[in-house]
Amino acid sequence: MAWNEPGNNGNGNDKDKDKDPWGGGRKGGDQGPPDIDEVLRNLTKKFNSLFGGGSGGSSSTGSSSSGGGGLSAGLIAGLVAVVAVIWGFMGFYIVDEAERGVVLRFGKVLDLTVQPGLHWNPPVVDEVSLVNVSELNAKTYENRAMLTTDENIIDIAVTVQYLIQDPVKYVIAVQDPELSLDNASESAIRHVVGGNFMDQILTTGRDRMAADVQERLQDYMNAYNTGIFVSQVNVVDAQPPDAVRPAFDDVIRAREDEQRVQNQAQQYSNQIIPEARGEAQRRIEAANAYSAEVVAEATGDASRFDQLLTEYLKSPEVTRQRLYIDSIEDVMTASSKIMVDVEGGNNMLFLPLDKLMEQSNSSINSNNTTTDLRNLADQLAPFLPGSSSTNSVDRSRLPTTGRGNR
Repeated sequence: MAWNEPGNNGNGNDKDKDKDPWGGGRKGGDQGPPDIDEVLRNLTKKFNSLFGGGSGGSSSTGSSSSGGGGLSAGLIAGLVAVVAVIWGFMGFYIVDEAERGVVLRFGKVLDLTVQPGLHWNPPVVDEVSLVNVSELNAKTYENRAMLTTDENIIDIAVTVQYLIQDPVKYVIAVQDPELSLDNASESAIRHVVGGNFMDQILTTGRDRMAADVQERLQDYMNAYNTGIFVSQVNVVDAQPPDAVRPAFDDVIRAREDEQRVQNQAQQYSNQIIPEARGEAQRRIEAANAYSAEVVAEATGDASRFDQLLTEYLKSPEVTRQRLYIDSIEDVMTASSKIMVDVEGGNNMLFLPLDKLMEQSNSSINSNNTTTDLRNLADQLAPFLPGSSSTNSVDRSRLPTTGRGNR
């Protein structure tokens, strides 16, 4: 049975009938809830006893008034103490290893930044802003329909990586450093793209463009005193607009074909030039050898001529005759046919020595060849100069081989 149900005001004893669950007695058997004012008075008494306030409890009017004054002073003192404790605990904070703290005291920045560790600053008086100075931040900017210097349109995506180098400037100098970085990045990218040709941006000029954007963006950050250091700028993507992309793809393929043909030509050049140089060197060496040979022969001929001149001066007639015989021998040796002028007529005698030599080589019996030559000499003797019809040729002077008469 619940405590407030009828008949549940005691355990059968008259002493417990006036008790209620709030711990107070019942007067006149009243079954209603406890008085709120009485509960507050009890709490006030406890606070007064705790903080040294006067003891209440008198039912007189004067006592009630003095108890009310004690209630107000004790409550305020307790509330002040609780607030002071909470305020003191609120001043503790921890700065991580990668962070630095910037303290504003009544709106004025302190000179020194807060280093990593546990620190305390009075709340409300000091305002602490924690800034991560070790984290590498990155932002990607996708710009579409940007105009180049050759009046072409290009879509480009650029990634900017940055660090917070000066936390004081980052917190104080600019109201919104991130927004300033965004606006400065857009301006720097458009400025650099507007100063380059489209082919350079799409092919070999990306690295140069990224360096120019980084330099210009850092100048902007320094001018704004944002405390931001731009560490790297990368051109992630650069493409022509979708409407003209097929045409640009054809241009790129043509450029690749051009580069391929140039590489092939360079390869052929690297192959043929060493061969040509080798051939030229070979010809130079051959010419040098021929020059040395000609010079040596000329030197030898000159020396031989000097020696011949010495002999000629000693006996001119003999030397002249000898030179004539040597010359005739050289001429006759190199000729395979001989024409002989016959006295007393207009006819020329033709001696086919080449045919005679062939017959001589093919003949088995050498005696027959010698006999034929002697017979031929007998036939020619009457027609030779200085010979008579009665004289015969001295057979002992005929050669015994097939070379013929010189």
